Amino acid sequence: MERLQAFKFELRPNGEQTRQLWQFAGSSRFVYNKALALQQENHKAELKYISYVQMCKSLTTWRKDEDTQWLQLAPAQTLQQSLKDLDRAYQNFFAKRAAFPKYKKKGRGNSFRFPDPRQFKLDQANNRIFLPKLGWMRYRNSRNVMGALRNITVSERGGRWFFSVQTAQQVDTPLHPSTTAIGLDLGIAVFAAQSDGVIHLPKNSFAQRQRQLAHAQRALARQCKYSRNWKKQKAKIARLSIRIANVRADYLHQKSHLISQNHAVVCIEDLKVSNMSRSASGTREAPGKNVNAKSGLNRAILDQGWGEFRRQLDYKLKWAGGDLIVVSAQYTSQQCSGCGYIAQENRKIQESFCCVSCGHAENADVNAAKNIVAAGHAVMACGGDVRPELRDCASKAAPVKQELAEVIQAFA
Repeated sequence: MERLQAFKFELRPNGEQTRQLWQFAGSSRFVYNKALALQQENHKAELKYISYVQMCKSLTTWRKDEDTQWLQLAPAQTLQQSLKDLDRAYQNFFAKRAAFPKYKKKGRGNSFRFPDPRQFKLDQANNRIFLPKLGWMRYRNSRNVMGALRNITVSERGGRWFFSVQTAQQVDTPLHPSTTAIGLDLGIAVFAAQSDGVIHLPKNSFAQRQRQLAHAQRALARQCKYSRNWKKQKAKIARLSIRIANVRADYLHQKSHLISQNHAVVCIEDLKVSNMSRSASGTREAPGKNVNAKSGLNRAILDQGWGEFRRQLDYKLKWAGGDLIVVSAQYTSQQCSGCGYIAQENRKIQESFCCVSCGHAENADVNAAKNIVAAGHAVMACGGDVRPELRDCASKAAPVKQELAEVIQAFA
């Protein structure tokens, strides 16, 4: 199988190279926004969509124009890649996989890409990399790059520049050393509860530094906008935000690596994080209720990083020879893992679960994780999406499960 992997390192450019990096990123952003404006004008005139090849012809014209002749200072491949990114964004919009493309703002997401591996050279022995029109640059080498080089992306974050090189290598189809399957119930008070009883406590990196971040933001509000002290304070807030994100990402990598190495199959809920963290402020005509409490809940949900955790589990399990099973999240916290009875009264408090039908008592998160792994087994056996609401009614769940257990015991 072919394994695609990215290796990210921090660049150590000199003053002139730093100025060029900012210039190349700005040129790529300018081409993207100019092409997007041209596409919108073309759409208003009820003309056909401008293809990537036609846009590249316009790029040649822009590079020769006196007003935008400075685009020649940037590598042509990076500008063409910006047009390709815009074309891909439109294709995703037409396929209803993403929203309509937006303009790129200055100071956000500064990056550019070299798509051809012949355009750059990586010298790992001497900790340096060669990029077109930039020359050789030092970088902080933390690990060896494995595989054939595909492309390289240069990006800025918090005033520091990084490059991420994508590689491809052929590896044998892995066979997971474990044969266990578990269910994971994600939450806030408990980050993840496994069906075998293991509890993973949350890191809450944002909550730990929320007061420090709020203090820095109040200090920024008192500064004169765009002054030197204002820029220093803004850079300080950016470094603090990056620190929060790095702590969260490191914790997610540790947990996803641990789970993917110890279990062959992991069943997880299909959580709609964007819907769960939607604002409750409402409108002026219909204002929301308990807005402060809901905003606090939204911050706690986003602080866990459930979407990133699921993404990491997916590719790490594939690399280890395992599989990630996604099941519906409906009724997993209200269903009894012992008899299958579904009722809202089963979970009167957040911490514990007590079935009103059979009296089964257990940790609420572990009980939900057991329901998730049971639904994962059903998905693997039957395929598709197996949901509890497809049953005739919740009251029939216990007899059906009891009858199934008797049949299994008869053939045992």
